Amino acid sequence: MTLLVVDAANVIGSRPDGWWRDRAGAAQRLRDALVPLAVTGLSDLPGPLEVVLVVEGKARGVTSVDGVRVVAAPGSGDDAIVDLVAAAPLGRTVVVTADRGLRGRVQALGAEVRGPRALSPAY
Repeated sequence: MTLLVVDAANVIGSRPDGWWRDRAGAAQRLRDALVPLAVTGLSDLPGPLEVVLVVEGKARGVTSVDGVRVVAAPGSGDDAIVDLVAAAPLGRTVVVTADRGLRGRVQALGAEVRGPRALSPAY
């Protein structure tokens, strides 16, 4: 099964919708929008997918739900994403982020990268 890892802080930050007033609430809305993707996939990435949302900072209290596993980064969200990619079983891994530094780090480990727009229209 394809692993889809979503950089919550980066994806949430790509939309100027007031997320900074309630970071945990914004992460919960993103998590909930990702649930259908576990079954349907993305336009260029057919489902089913194992969806992992990596949260950090004030969003660390967001919990997993059916279809989306939430990983609370103990420190840097980027480092947690790199660790997930490095530990992923053989197979396809896709990371959703616009962070250039993170993109390079996960691509060096063999992951594919998509920008936040790849989650449209779900989010």
